Amino acid sequence: MTLAELPTPAALLDEARLDHNIATMQARARALGVRLRPHVKTTKCGPVVQRQLAAGAAGITVSTLKEAEAFFVLGVADILYAVGIVPGKLAPVQALREQGCRLTVILDSVEAARALVAHGQARGHVFDVMIEIDTDGARAGLPPQSPALPEVARTLVDGGARLLGVMTHCGASYGCRGADELAAMAEQERSRCVEAATVLRAAGFVCPEVSVGSTPTALAARHLEGVSELRAGVYAFHDLVMRGLGVCATEDIALSVLTTVIGHQRDKGWVLVDAGWMAMSRDMGAGTCGYGVVCDEAGVPLPGLLVTGANQEHGTITRADGVADATLAERLPVGTRLRVLPNHACATAAQFDSYAVLLARGGVESWSRFGGW
Repeated sequence: MTLAELPTPAALLDEARLDHNIATMQARARALGVRLRPHVKTTKCGPVVQRQLAAGAAGITVSTLKEAEAFFVLGVADILYAVGIVPGKLAPVQALREQGCRLTVILDSVEAARALVAHGQARGHVFDVMIEIDTDGARAGLPPQSPALPEVARTLVDGGARLLGVMTHCGASYGCRGADELAAMAEQERSRCVEAATVLRAAGFVCPEVSVGSTPTALAARHLEGVSELRAGVYAFHDLVMRGLGVCATEDIALSVLTTVIGHQRDKGWVLVDAGWMAMSRDMGAGTCGYGVVCDEAGVPLPGLLVTGANQEHGTITRADGVADATLAERLPVGTRLRVLPNHACATAAQFDSYAVLLARGGVESWSRFGGW
């Protein structure tokens, strides 16, 4: 198939940009002296993950059990399930582990630890666990100096679970602006997670692993002393949020949505396309890019044009400055094919069940992806 033959809307994946992004992050981890464990929630795609592993990644991070199951079937055995574990998911986790999957779970409370060890003791199973650390106040985890931290560790160890270490995700990095802010946030993430490990070791617990990461902090960190593992996910595709943070350039964004002009509202300066929020998602990110930046079919940005409105199957392209430009109807007639760069690659990719991959050697290939939990 060729690009011109693809039906729209379609999720386009630029192979050359993908490979460049994978190589860049792997080199970054190598330079920082840590393992890279990619988060696969962005791509949910076998060929992408296989490229990451071939480049040198050590295992993967997942956010759903379905991801763990799917990639274990593809031969990936070292998996971190980086969402707080709940009792109702312990049975499928155990089932995967008993098939040979080295699936590690995370938790951040005594209650969750008690539930896990009770399940394991009742069924004769020993779980591998990491304790989630809050390093930025943005989401889950225990602060490094929380009295509950050694209590959670004691509950796990005394109950027969294996404590592998501590992990954190610095979601606050997405609110940073500028290289200095990002570097400071990366150091905060590193130092506080290392502090948590130090607290546990001082209390007599073995804590071999210290796992940190987000795409912005991974690319901004000046050193990762005391850290064993780096996690990042959206870097494989990048998006407009990452561009806005300054961690990638427009030409690094590997994912786009192919769409077709289906009509106009000349008096309003609207160009209507067949990619609405069902294709782009409703995630407008943290920037001012509407629902996405408009490019021509070859992927070259069209200055000043954004998808500023989205209904279920209709997207509205206008000038970014809000001026009603009637000439857009002549410049972009019905049938014109365009690409839209997404704000949030994870959310946009989730709207599709496959990627149309623009191969570096020419031509288009289909790579399947999956959704669900």
